[in-house]
Amino acid sequence: MAETATPAETAHVNRVRGARRSPAEHLADAFTSGSVPGTVTLTEIPYQAMVGLRVDRTSDAGARVAAVTGGLPAACGEVTGTGSVNTLWLGPTEFMVVAPEEAHDSLGGSLVSDLTTALGTDAGQVVDLSANRTTFELSGSHARAVLEKTCALDLHPRVFKAGTAVSTELAHIPVMLWKTSDESYRIFPRASFADFLGRWLLDAMREYASPEVP
Repeated sequence: MAETATPAETAHVNRVRGARRSPAEHLADAFTSGSVPGTVTLTEIPYQAMVGLRVDRTSDAGARVAAVTGGLPAACGEVTGTGSVNTLWLGPTEFMVVAPEEAHDSLGGSLVSDLTTALGTDAGQVVDLSANRTTFELSGSHARAVLEKTCALDLHPRVFKAGTAVSTELAHIPVMLWKTSDESYRIFPRASFADFLGRWLLDAMREYASPEVP
């Protein structure tokens, strides 16, 4: 929120924050107890601002939208962005913008309205998807091994490099999978699948949360 926010605006933001419940909030304690720092950890990053875009990246509208997002990916797997705002490739003219919760218009940001203004009356679409998905972060030296129990993709680092994001399935659940660093992944399931996928990941992590048998 801007520093010049009025008391009424501040009160509105506080009401919004107080009313929210993330899709996997009830699993927070299980995520903590089932994680082993450095080996494999699972957390939810709730309330990120997410916006679905449909626009021809080579058009004038695409250039205007790219100026807001810090670029638009040109091919499958690419992620563009500057700082905390990133854009994931979903298709030749379809993208998903991910940003911190403060970027959302309901919390004093302007991401959705800025993108809508940039698109203007040209062909395309800007859709607020923030409540449609949540974000899981899986990290640690065994994070890839957990994902490989169910993901059909080749996740070896020579193929799936840091900075790559693709649509795939985990435990038969459609997700966006974004490798943010060598041992860290962000997983974007739809909110309705968050409980199932969260519990599945916890179960897949269990062998790494137990002492090794000599």
